[in-house]
Amino acid sequence: MIVLLLAFAFGGVVMPVLIRLLGRSAFAIAALIPTAAFVNALAQLPTVVGGGVVREVVPWIPALGVDLSLRLDGLSTTMALIVAGVGALVLLYCARYFAPTAPALGRFAGVLTAFAGAMYGLVVADDMFVMFMFWEATSVLSYLLIAHLAAKATSRRAALQALIVTTLGGLVMLVGLVLLRVETGTSSLAGVVDAHPTGPVAGVAAVLIVVGVASKSALIPFHFWLPAAMAAPTPVSAYLHAAAMVKAGVYLALRLTPGLSEAPGWRETLLVLGLTTMLLGGVTALRHSDLKLVLAHGTVSQLGFLTAMAAVDTPIAALGAVALLLSHALFKSTLFLTVGVIDHDHGTRDLRKLSGLGRRRPVLAITALAAVLSMAGLPPALGFVAKETVLTGLIEGAHDDGALAAVLVVVVAGSALTLAYGLRFLWGAFARKPGVTECSPVAHPDPRFLAPPVLLAAVGLALGPLSGLVDPVLARAGADASSHGEAHYHLALWHGLEPALGLSGLTLVLGVALFLLVGRRTADAPGESLAPRAYGAAMHGVDVVAARVTGATQRGSLPFYLGVIFVVAIGAVGTAVVASGARIPELRIADGWAQVAVSALMIVAAVAAARAQKRFTAVVLVGVTGTGMTALFALQGAPDLALTQLLVETVTLVAVVLVLRRLPARLGERNGSAMPVVRAIIGIAVGVLMAVVAVVVTAARTASPVSVDWADLAVTFGHGKNVVNVALVDLRGWDTMGELSVLIAAATGVASLVFVRTREDRLRRPGRREQRDALRERRATAAATPGWEPGRSAWLLAGRTLGERNRSILLEVVVRLVFHALVVFSVYLLFAGHNAPGGGFAGGLVVGLALVGRYLAGGRDELAAAAPFDAGRVLGLGMVFAAGTAAVPLFLGADALTSTWFEAEVPVLGHLEFVTSTFFDIGVYLVVIGLALDVLRSLGAEVDRQYEVAQGEIDAGAGDAVGPTASTASADAEGVRS
Repeated sequence: MIVLLLAFAFGGVVMPVLIRLLGRSAFAIAALIPTAAFVNALAQLPTVVGGGVVREVVPWIPALGVDLSLRLDGLSTTMALIVAGVGALVLLYCARYFAPTAPALGRFAGVLTAFAGAMYGLVVADDMFVMFMFWEATSVLSYLLIAHLAAKATSRRAALQALIVTTLGGLVMLVGLVLLRVETGTSSLAGVVDAHPTGPVAGVAAVLIVVGVASKSALIPFHFWLPAAMAAPTPVSAYLHAAAMVKAGVYLALRLTPGLSEAPGWRETLLVLGLTTMLLGGVTALRHSDLKLVLAHGTVSQLGFLTAMAAVDTPIAALGAVALLLSHALFKSTLFLTVGVIDHDHGTRDLRKLSGLGRRRPVLAITALAAVLSMAGLPPALGFVAKETVLTGLIEGAHDDGALAAVLVVVVAGSALTLAYGLRFLWGAFARKPGVTECSPVAHPDPRFLAPPVLLAAVGLALGPLSGLVDPVLARAGADASSHGEAHYHLALWHGLEPALGLSGLTLVLGVALFLLVGRRTADAPGESLAPRAYGAAMHGVDVVAARVTGATQRGSLPFYLGVIFVVAIGAVGTAVVASGARIPELRIADGWAQVAVSALMIVAAVAAARAQKRFTAVVLVGVTGTGMTALFALQGAPDLALTQLLVETVTLVAVVLVLRRLPARLGERNGSAMPVVRAIIGIAVGVLMAVVAVVVTAARTASPVSVDWADLAVTFGHGKNVVNVALVDLRGWDTMGELSVLIAAATGVASLVFVRTREDRLRRPGRREQRDALRERRATAAATPGWEPGRSAWLLAGRTLGERNRSILLEVVVRLVFHALVVFSVYLLFAGHNAPGGGFAGGLVVGLALVGRYLAGGRDELAAAAPFDAGRVLGLGMVFAAGTAAVPLFLGADALTSTWFEAEVPVLGHLEFVTSTFFDIGVYLVVIGLALDVLRSLGAEVDRQYEVAQGEIDAGAGDAVGPTASTASADAEGVRS
């Protein structure tokens, strides 16, 4: 079973590729996967019928007692046969339903294959939470399938409606499953049934699970999403809304009824919802002229019938419910596929426009007739056998439970409605209607197109007389769905003159009468009922509330946002500190006068930054506080932290200054500061609170910190002397992996804000030949310049592209001299960082600073020449290095991120050691370089280009690049170099 689930997942991934290669014929290949699942279920029938169970268990989350536990018993095997068998035929049907040029066909094929796998996983899962995972997967995948025709607003709206309703019900159900887990001590569905919980907690859990059942199986008040979902392509309706997804709720009700039958609210709620839905769906099916909507509302009615029978919990009724489950999948998928043929070949499914189709398409008409016989519960179809069994179970159960007598009356009335809308379907699709032009095909009928519905109808018709073939399997499934065990009753087409047969006759008379009275009306479809209007009102209310909340809070004011965050932090954190009763311990102010001096300087800089009138001044003063922190780290004996802090502070200062070029020079130039006193109070309060929290949290520790052992672990476990670096790449490597992901997300976010249309920057990256040609051209131009001296050349590749007044020869010379040294120094920091200050993070920042120098000295062309590669690829390569270092040990039988080391005596160099966690550090190194390059390309070079375009100072066809301090740039840009 696990192999089959992997096959479904693989099929979902490769189907788009196969569709591109083979066209729609690739659907036949996709059908092989559910066919294999069908054959596998058939192969397990001897074991299942004998009362055995087939299990596969793979540990998943041992700490929570959750395993990937799969189970085939009578009920799950029956559902697996339905899901896999109908799924295979629907996939074959798709090969002729869709046009070869249909848009997004590969995506549709992949999603439908994946949905079949999710549905298969749902019915074979034994663990409640694994089952819920597949439950939610079917909701998401159904959303994609319903919205396949994304250009149509009705498809998008129907898909979103189905997703919201089913997901909301699923989340409510999840709470119920958690309560069941707490109550019974197991997450196994079989274990819950065996525990048979009956207390108040079980009652609450039961009601919450019923909400999930009702939302998934379209019971009142959630029934409206299913007819709306008919906007989906017909294969989706035939599979999801007839044989698969909507059956999930019924399946779960059948699965849990033996365990929750005595839980307060379970049986009563399912009966009321199911029977009410049965009547409502039957009535509304008689009022629509779209054949798919007739079937959709009929499906709602049948789902109500099935759910109610799942809750009756008598052996015969449970057997009848399982037989109904099988027959419904056969006849309803047949009818939906039939409508698809009609719509595909004749261009309409409106019964008011169809006439004489029975004469033109006799095979299609006979197929539909066989399916309607089963749906209406008429002999000799399987539906008749199933309905007779249900009626017999209700009649016998009514002797002991008077409530079942009322259930019996409603079932007879609902069955009459079923026959009436079944006759309406046949009349509307195939009968000749006076005044309506007979249908002519708009597409050439393909006999292969009819094969799936004909086969399904034939199976449903043949299993009536041959019901003894499926009786052992369905009897086993019925026993799994009843707390009373297996029924002493067998499926058969003829049980003699019994009361159930008389009720079937009464149903026939009432159904025909209803059809003759109202079934041939062709009036327009009625307006929306209360439930969809309530849903629409609720969604409108959400939109209104969201708009008002957004308008009140999202004002476009950064100070307001920060003020709200800080005030909430003061209230929440401050309350927690006061409520905890923590006391501030005795403090040691400083270890020396140097710390006092640095701290005083930081305080003065912070106050000055708050009072600064110019943005650049404020940024520099804030940088002073960061640099002061660097000094404190160094004084405290943490050179690695000091180095990293200094580099981060410098790179951050550059990034902020780049942003300042697009802002007014003076603070409050456009919008003055509002409520400065309030801001000061909030700022002081936050600062004091954070200081108190730091002291209180440190003093509240009762156990020795884990960092006490890090010095020894760094040497014995990580084989390095730099505790900080070993901790980052070895002791807590998973944390660093997450931080790398955050860095990549931040870089992508910044780039996305600046590169509006495409993630790729537009910098010209000259190749080596182009650089040589440009160099020769510059030398030739320089030779023609008066005062030229032989041997002179530009210090930087793009130096002469800058305006003369914007060039700084001194800066070019310095950058030319230190750039390569900085790159070499960064490599030293990378490899020396395991035992000395440095590491991948610090080394990457040094390269970033080197690139900053090239950009400031030579502009964006110089940046392109210095780094002729894409920043996004560097980020990705770094993440590959880090993730690869984590994954490789798994293939060697070790835990992820396990490191080892190699040492050897090398001539000249002496004793050398290499730790494999260095590869992880290389990943960090590359990610930091990519981040720095991304910031320079987005906030630097791309902002320059956008500014120049906005000013209209560069001819679009000239291609002359200028740097951030070109003669055409703003005064703010000039301030960057200074």
